[in-house]
Amino acid sequence: MKLQQVLSYVRKAVDEYHMIEEGDRIAVGVSGGKDSITLLYALHGLRRFYPKPFRLHAVTVDLGFHNLKLDEIATLCKALEIDYTIVHTDIAHIIFEERKESNPCSLCAKMRKGALNDAMKQAGCNKVAYAHHKDDVVETMLMSLIFEGRFHTFSPVTYLDRTDITVIRPLLYMGEADVIGFVHKYGVPVVKSPCPADGHTKREYVKSLLKQLNYENPGVKERMFTAIRTGNMKGWPI
Repeated sequence: MKLQQVLSYVRKAVDEYHMIEEGDRIAVGVSGGKDSITLLYALHGLRRFYPKPFRLHAVTVDLGFHNLKLDEIATLCKALEIDYTIVHTDIAHIIFEERKESNPCSLCAKMRKGALNDAMKQAGCNKVAYAHHKDDVVETMLMSLIFEGRFHTFSPVTYLDRTDITVIRPLLYMGEADVIGFVHKYGVPVVKSPCPADGHTKREYVKSLLKQLNYENPGVKERMFTAIRTGNMKGWPI
């Protein structure tokens, strides 16, 4: 997928859900994975021509895995002329060694978001961009149905009143295949996750299930996404 197509998807999401206002300083949570790196490229490209000027600040929360190649992310941010902050934490040690969590993802996400929010506040940011794409939206809905018994997924824009932070998700209209296509076409540097739970989560189970459903019923994933967009769910204005 060409960068122009990525920018088209991102512009559509940003405009439809009013994600960016003039003067916004937006933190981009960068793990180094394909999704967050694509988001960084996309917002950098959008910033060059978007009618409402905004600034970017990349933030990586270092969970404490010693083999995470943060220098590659730093080099990329320097090339894109984006300010970059690394937040060093002991989250991995706490979760996997001290607490020995059997289901670590929920606690890890909570601690990671807390560290990210603190860092972005210190950097003067008022919004944070997450790299959730279309597949993530549908997968989260299925996880909610299967494991919680409710029809729910995250929204395009979420205001967190306790922290006075607005979360935006500009990759909303991109599928995971689009992200992979962009990364491969441009040889985008991607840092592999060193987390031992990676690939062994409930989300991976649902991802596999959704892939099978879409194989047996072509287009079902797109129809699910449409149902979410038009289903009058909280946070999803029609």
